[in-house]
Amino acid sequence: MKADNIVQKKAFLFAVRIVKLYQYLMGKKEYVIANQILRSGTSIGANLEEAQGSYSRREFQSKINIVYKEARETRFWLLLLRESQILSINETESIFQDCEELLKITGSIIKSLKNNQQ
Repeated sequence: MKADNIVQKKAFLFAVRIVKLYQYLMGKKEYVIANQILRSGTSIGANLEEAQGSYSRREFQSKINIVYKEARETRFWLLLLRESQILSINETESIFQDCEELLKITGSIIKSLKNNQQ
């Protein structure tokens, strides 16, 4: 991972938090949601890493779109955990804000890519 790539660094640190959340949820026997959030939350960073290795602009754009979709799915699971009271608002607030930040960043990247195509 490039040290100067802020988005990749944020996504990696987010993935670390997701792994820890997964471990916590497994301890609470919340297996289904734990597996879902682990898959989508770690996929954000993995797809960003793949995007960096893209051989074309089209492939890069495709990977960034996947990142955005995975971040939206992760946000869904975090909201579900909060609203179903499996986790409290306090327990989800920080990680939820990190997810929102990743959504905003990747949304901006997608917008820039579309604007540069025209």
